[in-house]
Amino acid sequence: MAITQQITAPAEFIQDLAKDYGTQLAGLTAVPMDTSQFAPSVAAQDPLQTQAASLAASGVGSYEPFLTAAQTSLTGAQDLLGPGAGTGAGSISSFMSPYQSQVIDTTLAEFDRNRAIQEQNIRSQQAELGALGAGRAGVQLSEFGSESDRQRAALQAQLLQQGFGQASAARQQDFGNRLGIMAAQSGFAQAVPALQRADISTLGSVGAVQQAQAQAQLEAQRQANQLAAFEPQTRLDTYGRGITQLISGYPAAGSRFTQTPNLSPLETALGVASTIGGVYGAINNPRGLR
Repeated sequence: MAITQQITAPAEFIQDLAKDYGTQLAGLTAVPMDTSQFAPSVAAQDPLQTQAASLAASGVGSYEPFLTAAQTSLTGAQDLLGPGAGTGAGSISSFMSPYQSQVIDTTLAEFDRNRAIQEQNIRSQQAELGALGAGRAGVQLSEFGSESDRQRAALQAQLLQQGFGQASAARQQDFGNRLGIMAAQSGFAQAVPALQRADISTLGSVGAVQQAQAQAQLEAQRQANQLAAFEPQTRLDTYGRGITQLISGYPAAGSRFTQTPNLSPLETALGVASTIGGVYGAINNPRGLR
């Protein structure tokens, strides 16, 4: 019994396109793709960020010199507390004018000179009176001496009081100055770190913006590299979809009929299976037609 086989295949030009597609696909997949050119990367730290970190590290303890100076000023001011007796640091005597003793000595020496002159005048006046004046001279000189001693002591006390008042005022002024300096130094100890933190914040913020811009540029370049690397495959995929659309939308080529001699039942069964397989392959695997 004769068996007739019918084979339906895409048009010949479509088969040629499918073969070309297969050849290009094999060549494309045979070469490994270099993915390093579009691998994710991180932008380097901006120089301003590096500067901010360096400033933060170098600024640690920047307040210590000012605190030390403030402590020194406070210690000096504490030495000025109390009544100010004695001769040590911070005492009233340490603020006495170095010329104080010279002023007192000179003033008292002048007082003594005037006293001597007056005593001599008393003696001269009493001498002119003779024996009567001699007796009265002793009494007058004694009274004059007592009054002179009192005046001299009062003058000396007045001079010392003036010197003490001036020294006390200078001591109080020095105390206020030291406290003022201490306050200024303490203020610097707080202001310097605060100003450094402001600089660090500004540098860090600007650096972060610039690093973000650099990161965006890296990402844009990475995407561009990825598109370029996949461009041949994207183009080939478009090519393959076009062939698939041709297979489904273009009329099949004319049927071919082949007359075969009578075959045994086994050969007949094998022939039918082969025919079915060929048709299935032509429909479902048009790219691989040989």
